[in-house]
Amino acid sequence: MNDILKAQTLLAEAEADTGLNDYGDPSFASRFAIAMEQLHKLNLDESGQRAAADVSLGLLKSRLQFFDDHKRYPGLADEVIERPIFATGEPRSGTTLLHALLSVDPDSRSLRFWEVMYPSPPPGLATEDDPRRTRADEDWREINTMAPDWLKIHPYNDMLGDGLPECERTWAMDFRVMTPTAWWRAPIGMFVGGMPTDPAAQYRIHKMMLQHCQHGRPKKRWALKGFHGPRLQAFFDTYPDARLIWTHRDPVQVTASRIGMAAALTKAFARGVVDVKEQAAIHLAATRAGIEDTMNNPLVDDPRIHHVRYTDFIADPVGTVGKFYDFCGIEFTAQAEQAMRDYLANNRGDRYGKFRYSADDIGVDIQQLNREFAPYRERFGLEAELK
Repeated sequence: MNDILKAQTLLAEAEADTGLNDYGDPSFASRFAIAMEQLHKLNLDESGQRAAADVSLGLLKSRLQFFDDHKRYPGLADEVIERPIFATGEPRSGTTLLHALLSVDPDSRSLRFWEVMYPSPPPGLATEDDPRRTRADEDWREINTMAPDWLKIHPYNDMLGDGLPECERTWAMDFRVMTPTAWWRAPIGMFVGGMPTDPAAQYRIHKMMLQHCQHGRPKKRWALKGFHGPRLQAFFDTYPDARLIWTHRDPVQVTASRIGMAAALTKAFARGVVDVKEQAAIHLAATRAGIEDTMNNPLVDDPRIHHVRYTDFIADPVGTVGKFYDFCGIEFTAQAEQAMRDYLANNRGDRYGKFRYSADDIGVDIQQLNREFAPYRERFGLEAELK
């Protein structure tokens, strides 16, 4: 393997730069080596390899500092994460808007991009003029310039460093995912799959991040969003008093929207021509896997989960949240309701233009796909969306 992406070299450089050597997981070095092997398979040119190495080095140093903070600030481990609420669902099923509404409740707290991009020292100890905020804002301006269509797909990216990361972003420095919000400077596109997973270990670091960001701040209810469906056992093992709102959407439209998003981001970040057929195959397979897991996982019927239809949520976003709060036993205050209505009034979903996608891009017989997904639609009371 080219020395630019040699795992041992990058690990040593991160340790030399920080003066630290504890990654908080004895298996981490071998997992990092797997990530570098994955990058090597992409046949990046030298500039691409250097960009990927720079991203890797930044994540390694961030991890070393994060785990060092948990030694330097012993109170972090004592932080109790109590009754958090989470939004989940298949990608492109309204969960980002749902997360945004949950986040504006004055009694809730959500992770912010600047916190997960630059977590050390604990964000709760930061001042308003902490340079990490400005740095993350600059990062997001760079991302939005590189991928202007992302603002059509996810207009919430205009929040810059104060934006709302998905829970998966906490696993970037664990090298479980290569999310575009960590890897945009490396020309790898929207990288999907190939990384080793361990749900229990992933939620361990997720909880540590919440403790990290809660430390030094008034206690509030966490309101978060992630794709937790395939990891429900580890999720509830970690957060037994959590409540989950799960949106369900026509899988055909989920797939079409995923393909459109993946094609746009891959074209922007890989800096080249995108193979739409390849992206279609990847994301149809991902949707199928998600639907299959949902249909076969007995924990989907756990009483801590509140299932809603995407169409009902889009028709009445605030009312849907109110019903979820009732489900959770949370008071839906007038202040929370007004904050959500203000958010909707001031943040139109098409403020950067309409994101258009087509089921034709899926590349398979749509009627056959409708028959395939019929049991899922029936279980959750969904109708086929005609677009």
